[in-house]
Amino acid sequence: MNDCAESVRKSGFFMKIVMTIATGFGLGYSPWASGTFGTLPGLVLVVALHRLDMRLEWGLPGSVGIATALVLLAIPVCHVAEKRFGKKDDGRIVADEFMTFPLCVLGLPWPEQPWLLALAFVSHRVFDILKPPPAYRIQNVGGGAGIVLDDTVSSLYALAFNHGVWWLWQRWL
Repeated sequence: MNDCAESVRKSGFFMKIVMTIATGFGLGYSPWASGTFGTLPGLVLVVALHRLDMRLEWGLPGSVGIATALVLLAIPVCHVAEKRFGKKDDGRIVADEFMTFPLCVLGLPWPEQPWLLALAFVSHRVFDILKPPPAYRIQNVGGGAGIVLDDTVSSLYALAFNHGVWWLWQRWL
């Protein structure tokens, strides 16, 4: 671990912030379906980012940039939390769930079609659980990268699925 991550790990205030984010504001402590509950902040995050986009008008390129930044930020958060819990990809760590969720709605008109947001939530969970290749193998990578990158790949599968459903919806209904 680098010196910066080590100092964050040892700092009480920063550790509380990191652990709060890592556990999805406490939702990761759910005794069952912690990943599903841990994805809920992703819904709030997507809505908040959309509202910000309405004001700043960054469009799809900005949304892709922010989604990428969230994935990159999730890696050290999950890494520090894994070290703190002392268990590989501990179920209480759910930042990977909600911080990769914005990937699942990129380019979709979910504000006009709210069912797409619900579809994205369900597909995100399904693909995260199934972990299609190469997501399953990526989770074996150590530390925060392994925790987050498998969810990133699963989220990209969900994004492709969501766009496929949207395309079919437009063509047939």
